[in-house]
Amino acid sequence: MIIKHLPPIFEPARPVLQKIEDAGFEAYFVGGCVRDTILGDSIHDIDIATSAYPSEIKAIFNRTVDTGIEHGTVMILDHGTGYETTTFRTESGYQDFRRPDKVTFVRSLSEDLKRRDFTINALALKENGEVIDLFNGLDDLKHHLIKAVGDPNERFHEDALRMIRAVRFASKLDFVIAAETLAGIKQNAALLEKIAVERIRVEFEKLLMGQNPVAGLNEFLQTSLYQYCPGLAGKQNELSGLLLLNNWQLWNAEQAWAVIVTQLGLDSRDASKFLRSWKTSNELITNVKKMIPVIQGLRSKKLSPLTFFTAGRNAVQDANQVAKLYGWAIPDEQLMKQYDSLPIKSGKELAVNGGVLINDAGVKPGPLLGKIIKKLTVQVVNGELPNDRETLISEAEKIKKEG
Repeated sequence: MIIKHLPPIFEPARPVLQKIEDAGFEAYFVGGCVRDTILGDSIHDIDIATSAYPSEIKAIFNRTVDTGIEHGTVMILDHGTGYETTTFRTESGYQDFRRPDKVTFVRSLSEDLKRRDFTINALALKENGEVIDLFNGLDDLKHHLIKAVGDPNERFHEDALRMIRAVRFASKLDFVIAAETLAGIKQNAALLEKIAVERIRVEFEKLLMGQNPVAGLNEFLQTSLYQYCPGLAGKQNELSGLLLLNNWQLWNAEQAWAVIVTQLGLDSRDASKFLRSWKTSNELITNVKKMIPVIQGLRSKKLSPLTFFTAGRNAVQDANQVAKLYGWAIPDEQLMKQYDSLPIKSGKELAVNGGVLINDAGVKPGPLLGKIIKKLTVQVVNGELPNDRETLISEAEKIKKEG
C-alpha cells in the first residue's frame, strides 16, 4: 500500500528519515501515527523506529539528546523540532508484567514489530508513503478488528496494560476485539492488578471519551477487567447501566468521572474517596464535586441560584454535558442564560469584603465575620438583597447585633 499524500505533520520529519537511510540504515514511521493516517484520523505526534543503534544515530546527527538511551531512544534535534527515534529491539523478562527485564537492539524490523501490542499498531511507514504490513494489520483495519500480534497470552504477560488498551481502542476506534484476543483478556484479567493505577486511569478515561464508549465498556465488563479496578469490583449491575446510555459525547476527564460517580450513586464524600483511589488530581476531584449538585438538580428539575453560584460556569456546563447522557439536560443556551442571570458569580463580586465590614460595620475579625460574609453572599445570590454596599453594611450591622 502506498499513501500518496502524507499528512502535513510528517513533512518536516521526512528529511530525518532520509538522512538515516542515506547513512545505510532503515528508518520508518511506526505505531499509532501510521494507523491513524490510514483511518484518516487526526495525528498528534509521530514515532520513528530505525535499524541504527543509538551511537550510530548520534554519529549521523550533530544535535541529539539521550531521552531513553537504555531503551534505544534518542531525540534528534532538527530545525528547532525534536524527533524521538528508537532502535529496533526485542524485549524479554517482564517480571512485573509491565516493563521488560532485558532489551536487545536488533537490525530487523520484523523482530521489532512483532513485540508490539496489536496488528493495527504494528504497521510501519516509509518516508515515501509505502506501508510495511508484516502482521496483516491493514486487513484488520479494513475489518475493524483489534487483534493481538501473535499469541495474546504472551502479549498480555509482557504488558498487562495492553488488555485495557484493547477495550480503549474498541471505544476510540469503534472496533471489535477479535475472539482469540478477547479470550486472552478474560484469561489474564487478574494481571491488571500488577499495573499502576495511574496508567489504568489514563486508558479508562480515553475509553469513556472515545467514539463508542459502550463498545469498550461492554468488553470491559464482559472480560471482568472492572473487577481489578479501584472501587469497581462487584459493581457490574451498576456499571451495566452505562451500556444503556445514549448521546455519549464527553469532552474532558471531569465529565468522564462524573458519569461514573453518577452511575455508582456516590455522594460528594464517597466520590472523593473513590476518585482518590484512582489517584486523580485534587483539582479534578474538586471539579467533579462541584458538578454533583448540578447533575442532581438537573435530574430533579430543581436548580437553585445557589447551586449555580457554588458550581461556577465550567462545572455547570460540564454537568449539563453529563446530564445529556441520561436525558436530564436542558438546552445549553437556556442553562447558561440562567447562570448569567445570577446577581454575582463569585465572592469577589460582592459589594463588600472583610475589610469593609471591619471598618464600616464594626465587625471584629474572627469566625463571625466569615459567617456574615457567607450569609450576605447567599442572600445576594438568592435575590433577597441587592448587591449594594450600603444595604449590605446595614444588614451586616443587623446580623452583628443579633449575634
